[in-house]
This record gives sequence, C-alpha cells and structure tokens, in this order.
Amino acid sequence: MAIGLVTEGFAWSHWWAIVFCTFASEDGTCIATALLIRDGKIGLLTGFMGCFIGIYLGDLLLWWFGYAFGRRALAIPAVARRLPRRRIEQMGAWINQRGWKAVLASRFLPGTRLPMYVAAGMLGARPGRFAVWTLLAVALWTPLVMWVAAVGGSGVTGPLRKLAGSGWLGVLAATIALLIGLRMIELTCTAGGRARLIAGVSRLWRWEFWPVWLFYLPVVPWVSLLALRYRGLTIPTAANPSIPHGGIVGESKFDILSRLPGEWVVPSKLLPPGDIDSRMQLLAEAVRNQGWSYPLILKPDFGERGAGVRMAHSGDEAREYLERNSGRVCAQVYHPGPFEAGIFYYRLPGEARGSVFSITDKHFPAVTGDGQSTVKELIWRHPRYRMQAGRFLARLNGQADRVLERDKCLRLAVAGNHCQGAMFRDGGHLLTDALEQAVDRIARQFPGFCFGRFDVRYGDVEAFRAGGGFSIVELNGATSESTNIYDPSWPLWRAYRVLFAQWSILFRIGAINRRLGAATTPVTTLARHVLACYRRRMVDPLSD
Repeated sequence: MAIGLVTEGFAWSHWWAIVFCTFASEDGTCIATALLIRDGKIGLLTGFMGCFIGIYLGDLLLWWFGYAFGRRALAIPAVARRLPRRRIEQMGAWINQRGWKAVLASRFLPGTRLPMYVAAGMLGARPGRFAVWTLLAVALWTPLVMWVAAVGGSGVTGPLRKLAGSGWLGVLAATIALLIGLRMIELTCTAGGRARLIAGVSRLWRWEFWPVWLFYLPVVPWVSLLALRYRGLTIPTAANPSIPHGGIVGESKFDILSRLPGEWVVPSKLLPPGDIDSRMQLLAEAVRNQGWSYPLILKPDFGERGAGVRMAHSGDEAREYLERNSGRVCAQVYHPGPFEAGIFYYRLPGEARGSVFSITDKHFPAVTGDGQSTVKELIWRHPRYRMQAGRFLARLNGQADRVLERDKCLRLAVAGNHCQGAMFRDGGHLLTDALEQAVDRIARQFPGFCFGRFDVRYGDVEAFRAGGGFSIVELNGATSESTNIYDPSWPLWRAYRVLFAQWSILFRIGAINRRLGAATTPVTTLARHVLACYRRRMVDPLSD
C-alpha cells in the first residue's frame, strides 16, 4: 500500500506502544514504524505522532535527568576539583548562548544526543529555550528518518541499525560521548577556547606531549625481555656502582655534582633541612664568601623532571622558597647560557674510553610582543605553546593579561626540561671528537659512573663543539633519558628505537658490573625507596 494512504482512525494502543519504544531506541522505533506504515499495518498519523511525541518526551527527560542528577554528580568532591563552580557557570553560559546549534547538530549525529542533552541539563541551559530548539530538531529529523526508511527498505535500515547500536555497548558509547562532550564544551567556553580544543585534539598524534605512563607502555615489554635475558629486573641498579641504586631513585643532585671536577660544575651549595634562619645563613655565607650574586637557582636535591626549579632574584624570594620547601635544597649560581644541552654518555666497564650516545639541543620558549596582544593571547596563538599553555600561564604571576610591547621578548621558562616547556631537538650537529673526548675525561674522573646524562649550559656554540666553554648543571644516572627522542620532527618509531637501544645498553652495563662484583638493589628495597620518593615529592611541580 502506498505511503500515506493508511490513516484511518487513531489507534491509542499502537500509539502508546510506539511512544514507549522510543525510550529504548529512537532510531530502531522510527525505522520499524516506517516499515509498518509502508506495509499497511498501522496508520500514518498513529505512527508518526507516536514517534514524534515519544522522541520529544525522551529529549526532555534527558534534560531533566541531567538537571536532577547531573548537578549532584558535579558536587562530588573529585568532580568539583576538576570542574570548579566558576568553570561550570562559564560552560552553562556557553550552552545558553550557542547551545542551540549543538542541539540541532546532535539530533543528526548518532551517539551525540544523550551527552549533549544531559550536559544541557547539568550545566543549566534554560528549559524553555531547550524545549523550543529540541522541538524543532525532532520536527526536522523524525519525518526525514521515517521517509528514508519507508522508501529505502532494508537496504537502508540495516546500516542504520548497526550505526545506532544497542545494549550495553550503546550505553558505554553514550557515556564516553558524554565525557568527551563535556570536555569539548569546557574547552570551547574558556579563555583561548578554540586553541584549547585544537591543543586537546592534537595531543592524539603529537606524541611528545603524551602522558609519561602512555608513552612508556611499549617500553614495559622490552624491559621485561631484557630482565629475562640478564636474569634480573634490578640489573640497572648496578650500572653506576658509586650512585645509590645506580641513579634510579633517591640520588642526591649535590652529592653527584661534588664527585665531578669542580672546574666543570656550576658552583653549588647544599641547604640541608633545618630552621629557616640557619638555612638562609648558609646561603648568605655562600653569596658573601664565594662571590655569588643573585639571581640564584634553587631546586630540590631529590627531584625529577625539572619539578620545583625556581629562580630567586633576591634574598626575600630565596627565603620564600625555603619556607615552602623544608627538604634538602640545592642552590646554584645561575648560568645565563643562553644555550643548554643534554649529553647522554655511557662507558662499558673495563673499556678505556666511553661514548656520547646522543646530544639534545634545548630551545627555551619565548613570545615576542606585537604591541596589541596580551601574553595570554600570544601563548594561545602559538601552535606549540598552546600545548602547554596551562603551565606557562600558571608561572606568569599576573603577567598573562599584560600587553607585550612590540618586538619585546618574554621568556616563558628557565628550566631546560621538556615537561616544563622547553623544546628538545636532536643535537647531533653539535657532537665532535673534541667534545666527546672532553666529556669522557670528565666522566672517568667520577669512579663508578658508567651511564647517564650531563645537563650543561654554554655561551658559545663553537667553543662547545671544541670541547670547552660549558658548565655542568646536573648529572642524572640510570633513569636518564636520551631526551632527543622528544624531537618533534622525529617519527614515533625512531624515538622508540633510540629508547630501546638506551635500555639495552643500561642492562648490558649493569650485567657487566654485577659480574665484576657490584651489588644490585633487591626489588623490595627498590620499591620501598620509590614509594618514599613519591611521599616526599614536591607538592608544587611547577618550575620557572
């Protein structure tokens, strides 16, 4: 029977059945109803109105569910910390002003209606405005789907049913879509909204900004294979017998620097725990007796990934830092650079000479003013800096809204660490025989050191390549990274190839030292020290 001819009467029982079926599956109900109308089993008015009213009521119920229960979820402490009230108000204002576009779009995008409508209720969209726009969306969508299903038959309905999904898989997909939708709304309605959204999405393929745990997942099976090959998971703790646990955890930065030739090391002073006045006195004596001057670099003696590195421009700033950090602090003379490099070195035990495995050329972030844009706008506009904008803005100390003068340069980071904002490039062009020999001479004066990375600062590129003119800021042991792996021009496979080679060398050196009598740290002891390290880690990971 032709579509539209079966309109006799209005079957309430069929109508109610269709309405309730839409609550389970809107797409499936519309498709099935359209086929029943086409085959003459129910009337057009009964079928269409059942689908229309059921879908519209379902949309309103989703809004009510978000309003009634979603707001309670927002009050949960863990959620409230992630979404403070100010942020929720911003997101709600965005939905009220521009959400109608999202309401219309989500009606035609499978899997997005539930997260969008629940979010509208959670974030306070006006019920009247939402009711009008979703009414329009249902009025456009329902007859279109039913007409396509009736005309196209199973050739169209089969793929639609697969696309719509059902059961717990559909619930899971909708939940994930809700979380993603909330995140996208959050990104787009805050400062630098579009840039935040682009940065969040681009993290999917810009692997240098992946979380550490995610980036290192493929390394876990490789390390496991090496542990089986060398018959010991803690073999790396023997790689540097003169450093506690080989430099995996708990090593003192100051103690390691004190084992190196003094003329190659940035002048440093250990400030042990104690009352603030005695620590400030030690620092003042170093400034007075050793000819130091501010600014000085202050950092935790036990630290990782550049956390807590601060530049103190005065005694007052140094006191403020020491009051916040009661543990061991390493104070250093500030080396202006302006260049910094990470020199990854290793030497097989028993061999007369070591090798430079890699060099990382570090580039510090800076923005240049145009006389019109604020610092915040310059950061969000930059395709790289927006990836770590939260960290940059947090350390600006109220300068984010400052309009930077034309051609004026503002440096965004001092610490030469990737997670603090520095860009790492492969520095193979810096490596020469003279530089490698100089690094090897320095390393061999540290008995029991075979594997690690020197972080150095220098002022002249040619002098550096000639093996001089640099000062060691830090030396890291077994858990050092060959940080050139974060070169943004590298493909991911190349980074993993270098990382796997680095771990292979580490296990090989540890195994040789073990055969020569070096002790390895038991797994339980190592785990205890790792836990202790995390317990005493700095509360504020931000660095200058």
